[in-house]
Amino acid sequence: MPYLSTLCVYYFLMLLNPVMTNTITEDIEVLVFLPQNNSYPFSHTRVSPAILYAQQRLKTDGGQYSGFRFNIHFENSNCFNDALFVLVDRSCGRKPDLILGPVCEYEAAAVVRLASHWDIPVISAGALAAGFSNKNAEYSHLTRIAPSYVKMAETFTAVFEHFSWRSALLVYEDDKEERNCYFTLEGVYHLMADFNIKTYAVSQEDRLDTDDILQNIHDTEVVIMCMGADKIREIMLAAHRRRLTNGNYIFFNVELFNASSYGNGSWKRGDKYDNDARQAFASLNIVTLLRTVKPDFENFSVEMKKAVEKAGFLDCKDCGSVNMFVEGFHDAMLLYAIALHEAMKNGYSKNNGSEITSRMWNRTFEGIAGQVSMDVNGDRNGDFSLMAMTNVEAGTYEVVANYLGKNETFQLLPAFNADHFTLRGRHKTHTEIPDKSCGLGVSALTGVIVGAVLGTAMLIAFYFFRKNYRITIERRTHSEECDTGKHRQLREDSIRSHFSAA
Repeated sequence: MPYLSTLCVYYFLMLLNPVMTNTITEDIEVLVFLPQNNSYPFSHTRVSPAILYAQQRLKTDGGQYSGFRFNIHFENSNCFNDALFVLVDRSCGRKPDLILGPVCEYEAAAVVRLASHWDIPVISAGALAAGFSNKNAEYSHLTRIAPSYVKMAETFTAVFEHFSWRSALLVYEDDKEERNCYFTLEGVYHLMADFNIKTYAVSQEDRLDTDDILQNIHDTEVVIMCMGADKIREIMLAAHRRRLTNGNYIFFNVELFNASSYGNGSWKRGDKYDNDARQAFASLNIVTLLRTVKPDFENFSVEMKKAVEKAGFLDCKDCGSVNMFVEGFHDAMLLYAIALHEAMKNGYSKNNGSEITSRMWNRTFEGIAGQVSMDVNGDRNGDFSLMAMTNVEAGTYEVVANYLGKNETFQLLPAFNADHFTLRGRHKTHTEIPDKSCGLGVSALTGVIVGAVLGTAMLIAFYFFRKNYRITIERRTHSEECDTGKHRQLREDSIRSHFSAA
């Protein structure tokens, strides 16, 4: 009996003492950078409820991560220098164990450099530009919990290869500040270097010159656009008036961040152009993040909308659906908890930032919207949808294909119509490869035969041979000059990152 009592006491202590079970207790200082300005789709009002939701979920689910006590500190991010200054000021006291954000590229670049130097993990649903892909040095501690722009560009590569398209014009709006569309189509330009790609920048401040834009599409097959929804509509209306939406060109729009402000196929404005816009948008396809129907995500969406309304943000146009920043920062908390727990079980502490960071990479876990797959470089594999107008009379869009980043597969859905993506009425602009032999072998052989059979015709054959040779050389020289000019123009049009100045 005494033995049985001792055994009961032992098991009771086991239940009470989390260290002796699979639960590990630890206080974790989290520094979050989000803008107070609600014009950003990743503002504090929109995103902070998701982070707090994840914190509460980890605490109350009674699982192996419930012993983590996250002390979350929110700081303002203005997409310039605020975040860096806050982080530097904290260097005199206790440094954070984890940094969430910033989102904006230039601000994130400075913060991630300093955090990597201090061995602090950084998880962001932003910092999506191609320049952050190099994790060997200054961005070594960055984990990107949302698909980068290069991941999105993989969708276009898959589509182009499927339909054998070879050329495109990238039209993007550049505000010279956050430069979201600039960095978005930089990803396409970066990944599709083997294709014939041209670029066209639209200044946010200047009047939209649709005539000049459309003048630049004539030697391309595909137009890929990234800009505000109203400007997308203006370009499509102009293209429709010029009869450019009859299948001779394929138009795409990138719907950034699952936010309708970047053009989500919304053609209706209640004006006299609605009918023309509906017909024009029948030729506009949309690439956007794959949306989930997971029950947990529906509940999460409802809670996020309630939190935003409770905060007094009643005129939020995009808050009806959860964008990728809200989802991403929620999943960032889960990913860090998984990696920290694993590291501590193997004898490391929360101060081993590089070890924790490495354990967040190259793994798969269950996020709020479904399975999340991180690649070996600490970047989330992206799943994207291709949408097309399937009912022109109603003007409604439907998902017709999905690109699954982890498996690199392009899946056609029942609503897919191959004719919709078939170029008609024009030849594809494939570059012709010149005949490097210049026909000399045939000409020489003909000369020998003619000379052997009819010697009197040799002078005439020689005359035409010289003439043909001179024309060939002139044509080759002209072609090389054209190619040189074309490649020089491509270099001038190249979209380049400016992280060196960030």
